[in-house]
Amino acid sequence: MEQPPSIRVLLVDDNRDFATLVQVYLRRDEPQRFAVVWKGDGPSALSAIGSEGPFDVILMDYFLPGQNGLEITRALRDQGVAVPIIFLTVNKDFDLAVQVLKLGVADYLLKEDATTRVLPGTILKVLEQRRLVDQHTALEVTKNRLEAIQEVVVHVAADLRDPLNCMRVRVDELMAVHRKDHLTSYLVIIRDNILRIEKKMAQLKELKSDRTVPYIRDIRMFDLSE
Repeated sequence: MEQPPSIRVLLVDDNRDFATLVQVYLRRDEPQRFAVVWKGDGPSALSAIGSEGPFDVILMDYFLPGQNGLEITRALRDQGVAVPIIFLTVNKDFDLAVQVLKLGVADYLLKEDATTRVLPGTILKVLEQRRLVDQHTALEVTKNRLEAIQEVVVHVAADLRDPLNCMRVRVDELMAVHRKDHLTSYLVIIRDNILRIEKKMAQLKELKSDRTVPYIRDIRMFDLSE
């Protein structure tokens, strides 16, 4: 049976014994499911993001030496780190819960629950929520991109319609005159390319899914192959 992918957890807590307990409970039922990296303070955690990442989730204690968990979370968000964060605290503090949620923290967990089966379930729930959000965002981006593409294609097709029609008529006239001489093969090529352009424009107008593929660097191109 195929094993689920390992979930990389960054645990930020200055208590070594607590960190050990967290690792024990996370690895209790599925030893290969969670890979925990422990850091005891904010600077070490910030450094680990760049040197030991990527991480799937961050477990953040509030009481830390130097910077507290809120300050470290702000620093992570300011750096553009979007990894889901689960806040850990010993206090049932409503005001603190409000503050961490305002920072976009994924969940808020008491430390007494972080050394039980509640913790792995919370991590899996948070990751599933993130997957759904990312999926929804990707669908919205694709939808918006398709709408923009179709709008452009409509205008381009309108601008090209008359020139292409004129070219096709003129090529047909020339083929009738040069039916048997050396120009025929070139006229056939021109006519085929006109038809090809018209076909591709029709495909673009009927585009229902994102069929762009990487081309050069950040440039993408349409895959209209059939």
